[in-house]
Amino acid sequence: MATVAEEYAKARKLGNKDYQKALSDGKYPYLPALDYMLESRTTMKEENVGLREIPLDFVVGTVTKGRQDAFARNFMPLLPPDTEFAAKWMSLYDYQTDEGIADAITVIEFMGKFYVSEGNKRVSVLKYLEQPTILANVTRVLPPRSDDTEVKIYYEFLRFYKCTSIYNITFSEPGGYEKLAALVGMELADTFWPEDTIMDLKSAFLAFTKCYKAAGGGDFNITVGDAFLVYLEIYKFDEMRTPVIDEVKKNLAQIWKEIRIRAYGNQIAFSEEPKLEKKTVIPIIDNIMKKTYSASHPLKILFIYDGDPAESRWINGHEKGRLELHDVFGDVVQTYTAANIVTDEDFDKTCEDANSNGIDMIFTTSPIQIDNTLRAAVKYPSIKFLNCSVYLSHSALRTYYGRMYEAKFILGAMAASLSEDHRICYVSNYPIAGSIANINAFAIGAQMIDPECKIYLTWSCLRGQSWRDFVAYNSLKLISGPDLVRPKKADKAYGLFEFTEDGEIVNHAYPEWKWGKYYELIVQTVLNDAWNAESSEAKDSAINYWWGMSSGVIDVFVRDELPFGTKKLVSLLRKVITTDTFNPFEGDLISQEGPIKRPFTPKLANEDIINMSWLNDNVIGTLPSFEELTDLAQATVKANGMPIITKSNVPEVIDETTVTEDGGAGNTEVEDGK
Repeated sequence: MATVAEEYAKARKLGNKDYQKALSDGKYPYLPALDYMLESRTTMKEENVGLREIPLDFVVGTVTKGRQDAFARNFMPLLPPDTEFAAKWMSLYDYQTDEGIADAITVIEFMGKFYVSEGNKRVSVLKYLEQPTILANVTRVLPPRSDDTEVKIYYEFLRFYKCTSIYNITFSEPGGYEKLAALVGMELADTFWPEDTIMDLKSAFLAFTKCYKAAGGGDFNITVGDAFLVYLEIYKFDEMRTPVIDEVKKNLAQIWKEIRIRAYGNQIAFSEEPKLEKKTVIPIIDNIMKKTYSASHPLKILFIYDGDPAESRWINGHEKGRLELHDVFGDVVQTYTAANIVTDEDFDKTCEDANSNGIDMIFTTSPIQIDNTLRAAVKYPSIKFLNCSVYLSHSALRTYYGRMYEAKFILGAMAASLSEDHRICYVSNYPIAGSIANINAFAIGAQMIDPECKIYLTWSCLRGQSWRDFVAYNSLKLISGPDLVRPKKADKAYGLFEFTEDGEIVNHAYPEWKWGKYYELIVQTVLNDAWNAESSEAKDSAINYWWGMSSGVIDVFVRDELPFGTKKLVSLLRKVITTDTFNPFEGDLISQEGPIKRPFTPKLANEDIINMSWLNDNVIGTLPSFEELTDLAQATVKANGMPIITKSNVPEVIDETTVTEDGGAGNTEVEDGK
């Protein structure tokens, strides 16, 4: 058994190693001192937190400069063994191993980290012995509130701490604590969570942390909390209340690609055009490995709907697209449907049966289905899963959507050419990814034809309100309404339509979702063995299909009765969009509150188009708050993974040095026809 002097020598060796590494990395080699970091600490607000068990990993420095040079940054000792310091350290070591250190240290907590004002050697000894926690009297120093990301995260942590008294779950981006609370089935409120829930959360996080670090998660530049969220999004919290280490290890191995994507910044590889052919490298091997489909061995595809195609505009469009696959591929492709799959249990059973029956691909057509789709994709990796949504970063499944803003731009220009009073109503669905781009593209198209044109914005997803009442109240005649026709009780109140003086509806045009073409192209990538090649090219990125008019998956249908000049305008704009010679989001852009982008700058990046939170300057209206939305709309906003937008935020003006070359698009349709 090693003597206490030998233990001190080992600890000192660890300290010297950390000291040398810090020097080679250009870092300060001793303990950071809070007073040196915060010269204005005395002017900041303080709170007495009291006696707490705190995680030793979060004890990172000392308060004053006095004892800094006695320790390396990892709290291991640096002074020679013949010093008084070394003797006291060894005495504490003996006491800890014989009886256990019970005296609390004194610390100041700042931004979730602890700095020792009394008890540095106790921390050093316990860190050397790899103890997880230490008893401490804690005083909290509060930073001034600001827009700084770390400060925002810290104040979110304080809300979480108030509910749980848990210190060691941290996140690298705002919103993490809200998401964790939702996954646990709780809220960040002023009340303390039930003790059983807190104990279960601590137990689950401890088990996850051990497995995650053992698997090499410490090499990723994210917090353990970030990775824990990825885990809980796939494996429900209820399954972690009594965690089994071997089960957690197995689950982690299955979702390691998902965690890698999170670690590399949730990067998304936008597929803006279909890639139908595999780039062959070794033809002989490719032919051996290629899976061939035929009438005797067809590609089996299941469509899972969260509603009834006979009732839903949105699902009806996808169902028509599914049926078109049979006309294109004949017996080589077989498709099946499962409708009205709403509960988690029904979804899980549907996917279990699909796996048993040899289904090769599963399409889910709503972003509300994304969580269930992701869990199933991880559980059944032999099945190719796709969800109809945009800007969601998952490796186990792919998302697909259309650049609908291209069609909306054309419809906006057409509407302005038909308007007699410079006023057009635009009915939008949800304030989520891509829908705001659709509004702005429509407004920009109208503005290019008629600079005086105003777009009156309303929403079909507002609680207790109807867009038809909005139209009547404002005496609006020309309307860009729901994109799709009702499956039942069809009328002409969709697309771009007009109310005549006698109250009749005249439909002029509408945007076309050509889902049959979209599904044909996706299926073709599988039949041509190009699916896996695309995965290889998008390493550590999630694949989002985001195809537009140039791929033939979106178009604008125009009635023959329209004036010749209007139809010619549509033809011209369709040509410049499909050949990518013009984009509505290139050049100068002006929001309701000021400039967004200067003239002669490239088009906005995909991410900027999808995540728009501003409205063009000729739009009259606002973005609704979360509370104003219907239950269905709230569920869609949450499921879409986008931040809730409560006002028209305006980013900094972009100039030609900060814009990247790219394109953009939208999301799901609301089921409203009232």
